[in-house]
Amino acid sequence: MTPAEDFVRRFAAFWSAPDPARLDGLLADDVHLVQPLSAATHGIDEARGAFRRLLAQFPDLRATVDRWSGDGVHVFIEFRLRGTIGSDVIEWPAVDRFTLRGDKATERVSYFDPLPLMGKLLWHPIAAWHAIRG
Repeated sequence: MTPAEDFVRRFAAFWSAPDPARLDGLLADDVHLVQPLSAATHGIDEARGAFRRLLAQFPDLRATVDRWSGDGVHVFIEFRLRGTIGSDVIEWPAVDRFTLRGDKATERVSYFDPLPLMGKLLWHPIAAWHAIRG
């Protein structure tokens, strides 16, 4: 198994039952995370905090890998996130670009269209309030 394949396998395993305490299996201590709808994070502790807030808003959030490409330095993973807002199910596609150092990511930039998520949040004002405060 190549380092890229191993990373994708661990990414999929993480998202099958996400737990911020397990992020250190994927992310380096000095990781930098960039994504739509929230501030960038720097370091594993900020990353754990961001994932705790995300999973507090969407406790059933899971991801399924559709395909990936990469080498020992850069890995692109195309996947679908799925969770519920109120009683509505929402699913949206995303692509994450990882920069690896050894077997861990030092950077992750996530690309996705936030409009489907924002549209669902507008129909659920309490969830939207929590998302804004988070």
